[in-house]
Amino acid sequence: MNPDRNSEAGVPPSAVLAAISRSLDAGDKGAARRLAESLHPADAADLLERVSAAERERLVDILREPFDPDILVELDDTIVEHVVDRLGTEQAAEAVAAMATDDAVEVVEALDEDVQQAVLDGLPRIRRTRIREGLAWPEDSAGRLMQRNVVALRDDWNVGQAIDYLREADGLPEDFFDLFLVDRGHRPIGAIPLSRVLRTPRSASLTGIAHPDLPIIPADMDQEEVAFRFRQRDLISAPVVDGDGRLLGVITVDDVVDVIHEEHEEDIMALAGVGAEDNFFQAILETTRSRFIWLMIHLVAAIAASAVISLFAGTIQELVALAILMPIVATMGGTAGIQALTVAVRAIAVKELTPMNAMRAIRKELLVSGLNGLLFAILIGGVAWAWFASPALGGVIALAMAINLLTAGFTGSVLPVVLQRTGFDPAVASSALLTSITDVVGFYVFLGLAAALLL
Repeated sequence: MNPDRNSEAGVPPSAVLAAISRSLDAGDKGAARRLAESLHPADAADLLERVSAAERERLVDILREPFDPDILVELDDTIVEHVVDRLGTEQAAEAVAAMATDDAVEVVEALDEDVQQAVLDGLPRIRRTRIREGLAWPEDSAGRLMQRNVVALRDDWNVGQAIDYLREADGLPEDFFDLFLVDRGHRPIGAIPLSRVLRTPRSASLTGIAHPDLPIIPADMDQEEVAFRFRQRDLISAPVVDGDGRLLGVITVDDVVDVIHEEHEEDIMALAGVGAEDNFFQAILETTRSRFIWLMIHLVAAIAASAVISLFAGTIQELVALAILMPIVATMGGTAGIQALTVAVRAIAVKELTPMNAMRAIRKELLVSGLNGLLFAILIGGVAWAWFASPALGGVIALAMAINLLTAGFTGSVLPVVLQRTGFDPAVASSALLTSITDVVGFYVFLGLAAALLL
């Protein structure tokens, strides 16, 4: 990377875009190209995502000679195909051919099937085969994430042979951190940090300096589990193997950082009832369709809560204060439930909440919800008593508040565990169910107690 690039020298990419536009308006394409080439690939991708379709085409035309393949890697999936269409499949294939295998798989995966096939047809045969092998693995698996180009050394070599091989061999990865020892069946049996090889005498055997406790990643492992292993073991890289234990490739920490960001983003979006693909770049109709489903689920929940209220229509008519106070009970229950739910979903995601400690976590949430329910019951009971000059009404809403907060804490902690055990994603399904339960219980308990005790 060029250390003199504008984005690294403190010049905002938006200022570079404005300068590029002025150069183009003045007819100075050479100046515009020099400005564009000064951008870091991530900043160039950021600009391509920000601008309109027409401006994007102009910017691609400036960046195409020469086109930095890393720009495609940094682009959002919904923008990749637009840029590839403007580049043309021939130049796009050249860019994909220059990428690491894992990056190439990620870019090709984002293309529609016909464009994907055209780009693959433009690649050298070996390169095309490796990318297709990567695409054959399940989405979000280690096989999709891994880089096929890996440094594997024979287990009967010494350090001197390894160094000579690294200096002379063609086709090694541009950057690598660990060397993997393999047996005659090409199964990994140890790993050696590159720094250790450089500090060890040439005569030393590789097996003598290798870490035998090798973290093996099956190719079909989910990428979230891969990220968990890297975090738990403080890994820089890890070998990926097939079903027979043969070395297929390597996953490096830079890819795991992307996975952590992606999984975190998915969980946050899911808790809000929004799909992971819903972003600023998605088409209007697609966004509308994806959000409609979740809005419909919440509409059903709202109708259920309204149906409960309708059961007590006569009670509300006789005591109007109930209509004023009942949203407080439901809102507090929903908020307490979301707090417990968020903690539980996060704990499941980072493997802290397991079947072994689930009951302890649920008991804790029950105690917390019970204490908060008692405190807020006293508080809202006093407010209602003073507001409507009715100690009985204060007692009713206090009891309803305590019950609903206790229910919310229990539901928020149990629901993600139950959903996970039944095969559902707790981040996706929990919020709508929780809202339904806290609203229905809150309204029913409050109005039911009022009907029984006040009228």
